[in-house]
Amino acid sequence: MAVDALDAKILRLLLEQPRTSVREYARVLGVARGTVQARLDRLERDGVITAYGPRLSPTALDHPVLAFVHIEVTQGHLEEVAAALAEVPQIIEAFSTTGGGDLLTRVVARDPAHLEDVIQRLISLPGVVRTRTEVVLRERVPHRMLPLVEAVGGAAGHAGEARGRDGRPR
Repeated sequence: MAVDALDAKILRLLLEQPRTSVREYARVLGVARGTVQARLDRLERDGVITAYGPRLSPTALDHPVLAFVHIEVTQGHLEEVAAALAEVPQIIEAFSTTGGGDLLTRVVARDPAHLEDVIQRLISLPGVVRTRTEVVLRERVPHRMLPLVEAVGGAAGHAGEARGRDGRPR
């Protein structure tokens, strides 16, 4: 799905000011409210926008320890292990991966002892061969989408620009 410069501007506003109305986005962008709404509907339909809602802090929910747990799974048991992982509340994300393990999970815990309890629970799941845990010391780049939106939107904006004989934008 192609994201053009206007889509990128809408996405930027949505990321920076998620509680603002469509009417206000339209006013800021200088376009019709219907245009903004149609663009949002298309971005949702095309899977660019996948969810709306607040980002919650595990630390504020008394789970300040963050770890990545790699899980190696017995062949043929990936789906059942993935389903079991969905039942563990401290697993906030899980991905199938290539490389040294079959699954990579992002796990939160109250403290190191609680993290150990969560890992022991994972190890006991049928189909889990072994785990490898990496504890996060500090977040260096927080989850973000705006730079990607700007890169995609910027490329889209430049592709359609009118250029003079010298190749410069008009």
